[in-house]
Amino acid sequence: MRAMVFRKAGESLRLEHIARPDPGPWDVLIRVEACGVCRTDLHIADGDLTEAAVPLIPGHEVVGRIVAVGSKVEGLETGQRVGVPWLGATCRRCRYCREAQENLCDAPVFTGYTRNGGFAEFCLADGRYVFRLDGDAGPVQLAPLLCAGLIGYRSYRMAGEAASLGLYGFGAAAHILTQLAVWQGRKVFALTRPGDTAAQEFARSLGAVWAGGSDERPPEALDAAILFAPVGGRVVCGGIHMSDIPGFPYADLWGERHILSVANLTRQDGEEFLPLAAEAGIATQGRRYALEEANQALADMRQGRLQGAAVLVP
Repeated sequence: MRAMVFRKAGESLRLEHIARPDPGPWDVLIRVEACGVCRTDLHIADGDLTEAAVPLIPGHEVVGRIVAVGSKVEGLETGQRVGVPWLGATCRRCRYCREAQENLCDAPVFTGYTRNGGFAEFCLADGRYVFRLDGDAGPVQLAPLLCAGLIGYRSYRMAGEAASLGLYGFGAAAHILTQLAVWQGRKVFALTRPGDTAAQEFARSLGAVWAGGSDERPPEALDAAILFAPVGGRVVCGGIHMSDIPGFPYADLWGERHILSVANLTRQDGEEFLPLAAEAGIATQGRRYALEEANQALADMRQGRLQGAAVLVP
């Protein structure tokens, strides 16, 4: 099979021909229809995340059809469409797993980081951690929901019942969350890189009541924000890898304001969000790339040339 392989930080991914893997007892083998390109993939390629199991096939927004199942897999069959997220497996024994906090598992497996992912024609996944997907929906539109959507949704839930929500940085996750928040009757304030008028117009086209630069102050106080500090309420840092939070006066935190981070995701997040996304009619937008164009997709993301999501199609 063809795959884009990561071997060393700072080097381009290589298109290689490798043997198609065979499923273990708990695995399903998936023919990849589409795989989203996530900023975490960029952090892996650039060496910001340092524990990748090299050589590695990145990609953790995988949509495809099952072509083979392991001997212990239950409830899944060949021909079925499934999605593979960042959380590839957990130990199922530690305190966190026992207490429904599997996102904090002591011995997790991460798709496209510690286990090969979906920048390939085929992908292995633990059948207990995949999501059943609509067999009739477009795979390119489904792929971003599996990380930008799921991690974004976990951040969104942490923001609480905010009537006015600030989204700092308008990329793949924000364009999904905007549609969900507007559908639920919330006001969205989008803050982009200063001067990025195209992203600001994109946000307004999806229903944001206001869009401006991150160096501007929204026209009203926010109840919550995702990524950076709001005027009041909560701020949720919704990234696997982020820059350090700078020092700030205690007065900015006074008033029982909250700073929260998102650690991975749980299967429950997917079971809640994916049906909700369908009900809300969320339509992901972005650009498709051929499998061998993975390096171009990463470069476009690095340089901020994308609106919405990037998706590889083998």
